[in-house]
Amino acid sequence: MTARPAAPGAPKRRPWGRWGLTLGLGVGGGVVFQALGLPLPWMLGAITATTATAVAGVPLRVPAPLRLTMVSVLGVMLGSAFHPGIVAQMMAWWPSLLGLVGYVLLSTVAVMVYFRWVPRYDPVTAYFSAAPGGLTQMILLGGALGGDDRTIALNHGIRILLVVFTIPTGFAVLAGYERPDGGAAMAAGGSAAMLTLVDAAWLLGCAVLGAGLAHILRIPAGFMVGPMALSALVHGLGWTASSPPVPLVAAAQVVIGAAIGARFSGVPARAVARVFVGAIGSTAVLLAITLAFAGGLSLVTDLPPRELILAYAPGGVVEMSLISLALGVDVAFVSTHHIVRIMLVVLLAPLAFKLMGRVRPSSATDRGHRRQ
Repeated sequence: MTARPAAPGAPKRRPWGRWGLTLGLGVGGGVVFQALGLPLPWMLGAITATTATAVAGVPLRVPAPLRLTMVSVLGVMLGSAFHPGIVAQMMAWWPSLLGLVGYVLLSTVAVMVYFRWVPRYDPVTAYFSAAPGGLTQMILLGGALGGDDRTIALNHGIRILLVVFTIPTGFAVLAGYERPDGGAAMAAGGSAAMLTLVDAAWLLGCAVLGAGLAHILRIPAGFMVGPMALSALVHGLGWTASSPPVPLVAAAQVVIGAAIGARFSGVPARAVARVFVGAIGSTAVLLAITLAFAGGLSLVTDLPPRELILAYAPGGVVEMSLISLALGVDVAFVSTHHIVRIMLVVLLAPLAFKLMGRVRPSSATDRGHRRQ
């Protein structure tokens, strides 16, 4: 999943062409999906075009500063969904927020068992591939403890890919939603012509200060969580009611989608196919647990099932928040749950692994599975 360093003394290649190709594919995919009326066209179209190209062997890349900038833009946009009465409303969310603890523990154990029995990963790789969130942290921890970091990265990347495609399509086909095409997500952006200098300053301040503080405090998914938190505070206090302009929101979705697809660059198609088969089963297990928790909580609380499904779905916080906007579901509810889920995974996964003991591959067979 990561590019190999250049050989000593080798000339550095300029990445502009690779960046331009990646973003061009993302825009092209978005245009096609938009024309076909498919779900979340700018993000899913970009994911489809770049993933297919990357798996075909073409090197793709999205510059990290651009990706992080666009993540911050989406964070500010998502924070604009909060309003002055949100605090009182959040008090009714405690059963579902508490349920996330059980969800994280059960899903991690269930998927770990699946990975041990079906694709037969070694214990470390299976454990850190199973955690439902915290992609970067799980890759780093799993690799440091002897797991196959490429397999861990692929499993998390494919999980997000499958969930992001499955959820909007499932709602459209099974729940009768018509064309959940990202229109609501786009409408959440504001008009550039109506944006005053004062409002622009508030939004820019939320993005820059929020991302900076989150980075200093090492908050998981900080470039999204920080701007979102400050934006939620500013909008909740009524200091501004503006959102990032619609074209900027569309560009952010293209960049995020292209970045997801570019993760598969440099990975052999055979390796992707092998992990993909196992990831389909693990994602099915996670979605089944998601539906069980959402259905159970909807019976004992007043929370709507559709909001609970989106809140518990094991996708990325940015992606699931955008889907909630596209489907007209309370984005504050969904994004808050995903942030809590990620924090639980990042906090509990290393602790639980230590409690289980330092598990190392016990045989050459395990080692072979790790490096296939």
